[in-house]
Amino acid sequence: MEYCPPPERQINLSNIRTGALARRAPQSQPDQKDTPDEPYAFQAREFLRKMLIGKEVCFTVEVKTALGREYGMVYLGRDTTGENIAESLVNEGLATVRREGIRGNNPDQARLCDLEDQAKASKKGMWTEGGGTNTVRDLKYIIENPRNFVDSMHQKPVNAVIEHVRDGSVVRALLLPDYYLVTVMLSGVKCPTFKREADGTESPEPFAAEAKFFTESRLLQRDVQIILESCPNQVILGTVLHPNGNITELLLKEGFARCVDWSMAVYTQGAEKLRAGEKSAKERKVRIWKDYVAPTANMDQKDRQFVAKVMQVVNADAVVVKLNSGEYKTIHLSSIRPPRIEGENKDKDKRFRPIYDIPYMFEAREFMRKKIIGKKVNVTVDYIRAATSSSETSTIPAFAERTCATVTIGGINIAEALVSKGFATVIRYRQDDDQRSSHYDELLAAEARAIKNGKGLHSKKEVPIHRVADISGETQKAKQFLPFLQRAGRSEAVVEYVFSGSRLKLYMPKETCLITFLLAGIECPRGSRNMPGGMQVAEPFSDEAMAFTKELVLQREVEVEVESMDKAGNFIGWLHIEGVNLSVALVENALSKVHFTAERSSYYKTLVSGEEASRLRKDKIWANYEEKKVEEVVHVMEEKERTANYRAVYVTEITDTMHFYTQDVETGTQLENLMETMRAEIAAQPPVEGSYAARRGDYCIANFSADGEWYRARVEKVQSPAKVHVFYIDYGNREIVPSTRLAVIPPAFSTRTLAAQATEYTFAYIQVPQDEDARADVVDSLVRDIQNTQCLLNVEHSGVTCPHVTLQFADSKDDVGLSLVKEGMVMVDVRKEKHLQKMVTEYLNGQESAKTARLNIWRYGDFRDDDADEFGYKLKK
Repeated sequence: MEYCPPPERQINLSNIRTGALARRAPQSQPDQKDTPDEPYAFQAREFLRKMLIGKEVCFTVEVKTALGREYGMVYLGRDTTGENIAESLVNEGLATVRREGIRGNNPDQARLCDLEDQAKASKKGMWTEGGGTNTVRDLKYIIENPRNFVDSMHQKPVNAVIEHVRDGSVVRALLLPDYYLVTVMLSGVKCPTFKREADGTESPEPFAAEAKFFTESRLLQRDVQIILESCPNQVILGTVLHPNGNITELLLKEGFARCVDWSMAVYTQGAEKLRAGEKSAKERKVRIWKDYVAPTANMDQKDRQFVAKVMQVVNADAVVVKLNSGEYKTIHLSSIRPPRIEGENKDKDKRFRPIYDIPYMFEAREFMRKKIIGKKVNVTVDYIRAATSSSETSTIPAFAERTCATVTIGGINIAEALVSKGFATVIRYRQDDDQRSSHYDELLAAEARAIKNGKGLHSKKEVPIHRVADISGETQKAKQFLPFLQRAGRSEAVVEYVFSGSRLKLYMPKETCLITFLLAGIECPRGSRNMPGGMQVAEPFSDEAMAFTKELVLQREVEVEVESMDKAGNFIGWLHIEGVNLSVALVENALSKVHFTAERSSYYKTLVSGEEASRLRKDKIWANYEEKKVEEVVHVMEEKERTANYRAVYVTEITDTMHFYTQDVETGTQLENLMETMRAEIAAQPPVEGSYAARRGDYCIANFSADGEWYRARVEKVQSPAKVHVFYIDYGNREIVPSTRLAVIPPAFSTRTLAAQATEYTFAYIQVPQDEDARADVVDSLVRDIQNTQCLLNVEHSGVTCPHVTLQFADSKDDVGLSLVKEGMVMVDVRKEKHLQKMVTEYLNGQESAKTARLNIWRYGDFRDDDADEFGYKLKK
C-alpha cells in the first residue's frame, strides 16, 4: 500500500506585516514586469528560515477567513512558552505592527507595539536610515547561455537555497551570492512525476507524492551546495549536497527513483554508487520496485557465475565456452552490438561473408580471438533474452533464447575493451528495461571515449577492406597456389572451421586466402553425409574425432606443411599447433589410423609407434581389434633384410630409463652457427626479466643453470611461475627453472629455421633392468663411455615411443649395447623377426660368455628360472 505524505497547513502571523518578496511576471503576460523585493523582505524570510526550518513549532489560530485563510501565533518548541515568532520579527525591525486592528486591552498586541517602538529607537532593520534599498536582491530568472554558465562553474560546489521542489528529482534553487534562480534536475536519476492532464489537473504517478515529500522534508529551504554538472538541451543537471548526505543516492536507495542512463554519464560523485543504491532497493523490493523480479532470479548461483574455457569466438559479440561439466554453451556479450551493415540485406548475396565483408567485423573477431581463445574466463550472466519468432509480416528475425553475460579475463571486461576500441557499439534501452549489462555505465563511458578518439567504427578514416580469396574447391586456383605453398615449407594459418576430425578450413594471413585442408598420413572416421543414395551413416568415433580437433585447433594459430592436393582442390599436408602434429595426436588418441601414404613422410615412425600404443590399449577405434596371427607377421618379416646404415651422431644426453638423445654430426655446424648468432642478438637486446608467460607446449629460450647460456627449449609443464619444466630441444636434457629465466624465442631462431636437433633413441636387443640399482649402474657406465662423444648409429626397428638402435664407438667400431651384454650388465631382448636373428645370436653368445664368467648380474649363476624378479628382470615367454 502506497504511503501518503502528512497534511500541510499554512499559518499567517497575526497583527504584523513584512515586505513582499519579489515575484516574476506571468510568462503568458509579456507586457507585465517582474516585481522586485520590498526592502528587508528577503531578510525577514531568511530570519524565519534559519530560525524555523526543520524545527518543531506550536501554533494557535485566532482568525479564519471565509476563504479558509488562517491567522494566528507561532511559537518555537512544543508549547506557547516558546519564543513568539511574530515578536522576534518585530524586535529585529523586520516587520511592522498592524496598529489599525489593535484593541487596547490585548496584552499580546500591546507587547508588539512596545517592541516596534524599541526597534525604531534602536534603528534596527527597516528602521535604519537610508530606506533599505541595499537589501533588495538583483534576482536573475533567466540565464542567456545556460551551458556557458554551467561550464563557468567548473563543477565546483555552489552555495544555494532550495526554493521549490517540483518532484522528487527536480528542484528550483537560489544560487548564492549572485541570486540566480535556476531549475536543477538531479543527474543520473528520475523520480515518479506529476502528469498534467488536458483539463489542467495533475495526476501523480505511483509514489510521486511520497518521493516529492521525501525530497521536500530534507531539502526545501535548506542551505545546500549544488554541483552543476551539465546542460543538455537547456536543462541544467546537477547534484545537491547536504551535510546529512547526497539526496540522489538516498532517493535510489529508498526506492523513490531509478537510474537514468543518459544523465548518469555526467554524475561526478561516482555512477557506481547510484547503481549500487538502485540494486539495493531492487533486492529489498521497496516502493517503485515492489513488484520487481531480477532477470536472473530463477537461476542457480552456479549458473549465474562460473569459469569456463573459450572454444570459439562467434562473429564479435558471442563466444562458445566449455563448462567444467564438458558441456558447450554459447554466451552473448551483454548490451553490445557488433559491427553491421545498415540498409539492404546482404545475406541475399551467397558470396557475402560477414566476418570479412562487414567493416571492422574481422578486427573485432581477431581482437577477441587473440585475447581469449583457449583461455579460461569468468562469466557473470546478466540476463536471458527470450526467443523471438519471426512472422511473415514481421521484419524482426527469429532468434533462439540467448544467455547474455559479462565476460572477463584478468579483470578486463571483454565487451568494454571491444567498445573502447570502436569494434562494437552499446545498445540503448527503454528506461524501464532492466535486461542489460551489470557494467552498463562502463560500456557507455568506453563508447564515449571511442567516439571522442575516433576509434574503429567511429573513425573518419577510410574503412579497412579485407580482400580474402576463397579457393576452397576452386581446382584451378588451388593448382596455381600449390607450388607456392609447397616451397614455403611451414606456413602460418588460423583454423576458421572444422568440418571433421581431419578436414578443416584455414585462413592464411600472409596470403589472405581461405583454403580447405586435409590432414595427411591418417584415416579419420567419417561423419554422416548426404549422398545421392541417401544419408550415409557416420563411422564410429567420427564425432569424438571432430570434437578433439575442434578443441585443439579451432580458431587457433597453427603452422601447416602442404604436400599435395586432391582432385577437388583441397590441400593435403601436416598441421602443427604448439609443437603438436595434429595427425599424430589423433592417432595417439586412438581417433585415427595410419594411412599407407604416410610411409614416405618423416612423421611415419612417430605415427606408427602412436598407433601401436593405441592398438595395444584397445582404445576407441581399436576397441574390437583382433591381433593377426603370428605366422602371418613372420611371413611378412621373412621378406625383409636387416640394413646396416650407420651414420655419425653426437650423444648429448642419457636418461635414467636408458634412452638417449643424439645430434646429427652433419648438421652440427648449423646448430653452432645458429646458437652463436642467437646469443649475440640476445646480448645486444637482452629480454626483459619476467615478461614471458610460459604455456605448456610453447617454444622459448631458456637460461641453462649450469653455464648461464641461452638455449632453445620447449615448455613441458608449468607447475608455478617459479617452477617451469623445460626440455632443451637441441640437447635432450630437462630442467626446472623459474619463468624469469625464460624468454620468447626470436623468430629467426625458431624450429622453422632449424628443426630441433636432439632425437630420442633406445638400445635394440637389450632389456632395461627393472631394478633401480642395476639400471643406475648401466646408466653410469653409459655416461662414462659415450655421453658427449661421437658414435655411429643404426636404426634396427621401430618402438612404441622411439626407434631402437645399435651404437658403435667411433674409433673401435665396437657395439656399445653388445659390450654391456658381454660385461654382464644387461640381458638380451630376444627379437623374433627373422632378419634380426643374426644380431640376436651375436648378443646371445655375448650373454653366454658373461654368464660363464659370472660377471655382474650373473655372479650368482643363471637366476632367470626361479628368482628373476628379485634381480630386476622378467623372463619373456
